[in-house]
Amino acid sequence: MLSVRNLSFSYENGKKVFDGVDLDIMPSEITVLIGPSGTGKTTLLRCLALLDPPQKGTIKVDDQTFLFPAPPQGNPAPPWPKLTAVFQQLFLWPHLTLRENILLPVRLRNLAENGVELDKLIEAFDMQEFIDHYPNEASLGQRQRVALARSLMLKPRYLLLDEITSALDVEQIAKILSYLKTLRGQDLGIFIITHLLGFARHTADQVLFMADGKIEERGGPEILKDPKSERLYQFLSVIAAAS
Repeated sequence: MLSVRNLSFSYENGKKVFDGVDLDIMPSEITVLIGPSGTGKTTLLRCLALLDPPQKGTIKVDDQTFLFPAPPQGNPAPPWPKLTAVFQQLFLWPHLTLRENILLPVRLRNLAENGVELDKLIEAFDMQEFIDHYPNEASLGQRQRVALARSLMLKPRYLLLDEITSALDVEQIAKILSYLKTLRGQDLGIFIITHLLGFARHTADQVLFMADGKIEERGGPEILKDPKSERLYQFLSVIAAAS
């Protein structure tokens, strides 16, 4: 389990992003985080990925515990790629083909190159026609699929995704959804930030609603139909009015 307790993060100027966050990401489950823009969702994901150290709190990844502020002896080395994240920026190398981008982390970590697994991902994400193109020859949606495939080639136990479907059409979202559901059955814990409530309704085992630096409500997908907090009710009403 990836477990977070009392996590707080502020910018260097002292502005607080979030405070007192508790959450659990379980293997074999999909946890979806929703909320208005600017509430700290991506910063929270960066903290969960152990890329940005929070000012306070505890992050536990299975049997490893990371304390903040760090103890005098320091924290353990981050459990990458057991813990892997995909961000909206995607971070693809422009001088490598998309296929080479997918394989680069595997090669850098001296992991076995699984051609069968790569071929399976290419087929699952419909990447056959562009897999040997360069990033500047691919659309944003195509690059998103490549970044997701790259992370999956590392065989993580916990996968953190930041708006990974934002540039995909409905058909591609459905394919990604289907594949993620398959991975959930393979003991993978998935954490997804998304603005697509339909995606959350049909995918999530757990839904977290974050606003104003707090987890305001949590539960199963049913909270999107019957919210208990006024803040989530307002958020859903605004989305409904805009759709």
